[in-house]
Amino acid sequence: MRARLPLDARRGMGHLAPMQVNTLILGAGAAGLMCAAHTGPGTLVIDHAKAPGEKIRISGGGRCNFTNMHTDAQAFLGENPHFPKSALARYTQWDFIDLVDRHRIAWHEKTLGQLFCDDSAKQIIRMLLDEAAGADLWLQTSLVDLAHDGSQFTATLDRQGRRHSVSAAHLVVATGGKSIPKMGATGLAYDIARQFGHRVTETRPALVPFTFSDKPFAAMSGTACPVRAQAGGAAFDEAALFTHRGLSGPAILQVSSYWREGDELSLNLDPGGTLLDALRAGRATAGRRNLTNALGQHIPAKLVDHLAPALGLSGNLADQSDARLAQIVGALSDWRLKPTATEGYRTAEVTLGGVATERLNSSTMASRDVPGLYFIGEAVDVTGWLGGYNFQWAWSSAVAAGRAIATG
Repeated sequence: MRARLPLDARRGMGHLAPMQVNTLILGAGAAGLMCAAHTGPGTLVIDHAKAPGEKIRISGGGRCNFTNMHTDAQAFLGENPHFPKSALARYTQWDFIDLVDRHRIAWHEKTLGQLFCDDSAKQIIRMLLDEAAGADLWLQTSLVDLAHDGSQFTATLDRQGRRHSVSAAHLVVATGGKSIPKMGATGLAYDIARQFGHRVTETRPALVPFTFSDKPFAAMSGTACPVRAQAGGAAFDEAALFTHRGLSGPAILQVSSYWREGDELSLNLDPGGTLLDALRAGRATAGRRNLTNALGQHIPAKLVDHLAPALGLSGNLADQSDARLAQIVGALSDWRLKPTATEGYRTAEVTLGGVATERLNSSTMASRDVPGLYFIGEAVDVTGWLGGYNFQWAWSSAVAAGRAIATG
C-alpha cells in the first residue's frame, strides 16, 4: 500500500537525501512533546511554528491549567465514552503532578480541581523540552508529502525552505484540531486520518462563547454572575459572563460543547435555590424596598434592569404575593435563550470530534489498520471539559503512544 496526501507541493522537490528515524512526531504541542519524552532514541518532532508549545504558553491566562484533580472519563465527550478510560488510568493526573513537582514548578488549585502554575506556563514548556531532550526538534517545518509502503512512512518536509526526506517506522499525529487558527491550527490530522482509511467524526468548535445577532447584552457587557447553564442534556454550575457579542464565562464555555445550532440554552440565575426564601424574608423585614432593588442584592443590578420589562417587575416587596414571588423566581430559574451561533474556531479552546476511535487501540493510541501509525491529543475524538481536562488527555494519550513505541 502506498497512500499519499493530495498535496501539490510535491512538484520541483529535486534530489532528497533520505534520513532514517524510528519515530516521526507531527506537532510540538502538549501531546507531541509529551510523547517525544517517552518514545526512546531516534525521535524527530516537527512543527510549523517558530516556537514549541504555543497553545500551552497562552493557556490559563499565561499560567497553564495543566490538569484537573478530578479527572476521569466522565469529563470527556466522544462517540465512544469508554475510549479514554485506558489511557487516563495508565497515566493519571497524579502522575503529571508528580512530574511537575520533580521539576520544582510551584502550582496552586484555583477552583473545582483546576491546577495552575504559580509563575508561568513557560515552565511547563521548558519541563516538556527537558523531558524530551533526547529527541530532535525541527521548528518552522511543514509536511509536504506523506506515504506508507506497508512497513515505513516516508515524509517530505520543508524546513525553512529546504526539502528533506525522512523515513520512519512510527508516525505520531499530534497536530491538534482546528481551534485558534491564528496560531496555525489546521485540519491536517484529519487529512492524514482519511488518507489512511480512518473515519473522522463531525468536528465543531467547543469550549467557546455564544453570539446573538441582536447583541442583547451590549449594555451590560462585563457583568458576571453564578448560574446553572443547561443545554443538550448537560448542566454546569459556574459563572456566566455577559459580553458585547453574547455570552461567555466558564458555565457557558462548558455547556457550548453540548449545544447545537437552533437549540435553546437555559440559565438558572438562582443555582443555589435560595432566592425565593430570601425575597420572602426581605418582604417581612423591609417590605417597602423596591422589588428591583431587592433582586439586585442577589443578581447583578444591570441584569435585573435588563430582565425587568419582560418579567413585569414593579412595585415594592410588600406588594408581591407568595405566588407572584414564586413566579418571578421560576422565570429567573429557567431563563430561555436561543444563541445565534458561537464565536467559532477563532476563540474555541478545543475542537469537538476528530479522528474516530473505532479503529484506534485505546491502550496505545495505535491504528488497528496501519502498522506504526498513532493519533494522540486533540486530534482524536475525545474532548474534555474546561478546567485542565484536555491537557490531561494530551499527557495521557501521549504517554500511551510513547510507551507503546518504546517497548514495541
